[in-house]
Amino acid sequence: MNNLVSGLVRIALRALVLAMGLVVFLSLLAAALVLGLAWAARATWARLTGRPMTPWVMRVDPRTGFSAAMRSRAQWGAARPPDGAAESAAPSRRGGVLPSAVEVTDVEPRELR
Repeated sequence: MNNLVSGLVRIALRALVLAMGLVVFLSLLAAALVLGLAWAARATWARLTGRPMTPWVMRVDPRTGFSAAMRSRAQWGAARPPDGAAESAAPSRRGGVLPSAVEVTDVEPRELR
């Protein structure tokens, strides 16, 4: 009896995996067919109107990734002044005082560095 149940479960799992694979394959096939039909419609329209058909391209420039990384680095890392230059930095708009600092009672104020 135990062999019968395990055999049925094994067959059911194989059928389930096969069905899932078939669904994935058919959905990818449908997506490819939709893209093919769109391409054919575009080519037909270009031929009917007499215009040249421009290809679908994804323009990727490898330099843009590098420049984006360098901008990010400049924004986050290199824009900070060194530790010794903190005194020469311009004071903030608030002058180092928080708006609700007078309400705080559980800390001792200390001198700003």
